[in-house]
Amino acid sequence: MKKLFLAGIAAFGLLFVQMETKAQEYKNALGVRLGSYNGVNFKTFVSKDNAFDLNLSFRNTSARKDVRFTVLYEFHNPVQNAPGLKWFYGGGGSIGSRRYVNDDGQLFLSAVGTLGLDYTFTGAPINLGLDWRPQLVITPDTDVTAGDVGLAVRFTF
Repeated sequence: MKKLFLAGIAAFGLLFVQMETKAQEYKNALGVRLGSYNGVNFKTFVSKDNAFDLNLSFRNTSARKDVRFTVLYEFHNPVQNAPGLKWFYGGGGSIGSRRYVNDDGQLFLSAVGTLGLDYTFTGAPINLGLDWRPQLVITPDTDVTAGDVGLAVRFTF
């Protein structure tokens, strides 16, 4: 009986290793993005490999409070031998409001780039995204920032 049980486990293990897993493709995903700015994240594919990524983000520190809306257009590419994993790049822009303590708020605009990884779990409606978003702030003061790295956790549908 013990040998039959061990043979069954070995056969199941070999079958499991041999199975080809296919990741779920998704059209839309809604969740949160956590990073320098935290907020709501929505991604929608407009074709098989191209997507819009929309973010409404917030940042509160002791010195200032920011609200920003970001729109990115992304080009997705599969990673070889890694089902469910894609890498992407793209760009877009942000508009937002920044208010310093004891100061009036000011509007800011920026051009944003993105580079990252997108992973969809097989058999579960969950998607993870890890991205880097350098940006060129256009107004009110020109500046370049490259420290925005974020993790998105989304429900796919």
